[in-house]
Amino acid sequence: MSFLTLKDIQKCINKQQILKNINIHVKEGEFLILLGSSGCGKTTLLRIISGLEDGFTGKIYYENKDITKLQCSKRGFGIVFQSYSLFPNMTVEQNVSYGLKNKKYSKNIINEKVNEILNIVEMKEYKRKYPHELSGGQQQRVALARTLVLSPKVLLLDEPLSALDYRVRVSLRKQIKEIHERLNITTIMVTHDKEEALVMADRIAIMNKGEIIQIDSPENIYVKPINKYVAHFMGELNYIKGFNDKLSFIRPENIEYSFEKRENYKEAVIKSIEFRGEFYRVSVESMDKNIKLNVKFSDKDKLKEKIYIRYCKNANI
Repeated sequence: MSFLTLKDIQKCINKQQILKNINIHVKEGEFLILLGSSGCGKTTLLRIISGLEDGFTGKIYYENKDITKLQCSKRGFGIVFQSYSLFPNMTVEQNVSYGLKNKKYSKNIINEKVNEILNIVEMKEYKRKYPHELSGGQQQRVALARTLVLSPKVLLLDEPLSALDYRVRVSLRKQIKEIHERLNITTIMVTHDKEEALVMADRIAIMNKGEIIQIDSPENIYVKPINKYVAHFMGELNYIKGFNDKLSFIRPENIEYSFEKRENYKEAVIKSIEFRGEFYRVSVESMDKNIKLNVKFSDKDKLKEKIYIRYCKNANI
C-alpha cells in the first residue's frame, strides 16, 4: 500500500512547464532519491511535497488522506536544506531543541530527546559548540538532528551533501543511510550525484526537463536503463549496433581484455589512455568501432599498441 502518493503533479512558471505529469507511490520506510541535472525540477518537486511550494496542479496523498492544500507546518514532514540554516547565536544543543521548545515539551523530555538524537548523529560531544566552531559536515549533522528530533513522518533532504568535500560526503551519506535504516523513516532525497543515488537509495527516480523518465531500483536503473538518456546519465557507454542494426550499449567495465590472442577476442588498437585512480580508461579502435574499456592499474606496463577485447557474456547489449 502507498504511504505517500503524488498524482498528476504539474507546475508552470511564466508559461514554462517546470513539472509534467509526476506520478509517484512511495512506500513506508522507503529511501527514494530524485536524481537529475540542475534545473530538471527535482527541488521544486521536493518543495511541493513539503508544502513550501504552491501554484501547482495535481494531488498529494499521505496515508490515503488528501494533503494537497494542507499547510507545511501541519504535514509533519521534516526538511533539511543544503545550506544547513542553523541559528548562529545558538549552540548545537539549542539549535536541536528549538523545535521541541516551540511545541511546549517539558524540559526533561527535551533533554532526553536532544541527547538521544545527538548520540545518533554522533554530535553529543559538540552540544555546547556554536555553528562557526563546526566543520561543514558537522553542521549538516546538526541540521539533520534538528529535523529528526521532531520525529517527522517523512524526511525530505534537498542536496544535503553537495556543499561538502568528497571525503566528508562519503562518510555522511553512509551515516544518513544508517540513520534511515535505524529509525525506519520514509526518506525522499534530491541529488545530482549518481554515485550518491546508487549507494543510498532503495529506488531512484530519474528526472529530466520536469518529467520522471524512469523509477526503479539502483541496480535496474544502472543495468537496465529505459532509454539512451538514462543509460548515459548513469555512466559512460559504448554504443553498438546489434541484431537488425538495433543500437545497444555496453559499459566500459563490461569489456574483457587480454594482451595475447585468444579465441573470440578481437584485436584492437590503443588510441588513448586516461588514469582514473583505481583503473585506466583505455580508448581503442576495433573493427571500425571506437570503444572504451577499463584496464586494471596493475596492467599498466602491458599497455602497448594493441590489446584484445570481447564483450562480457552477461553484459547488457
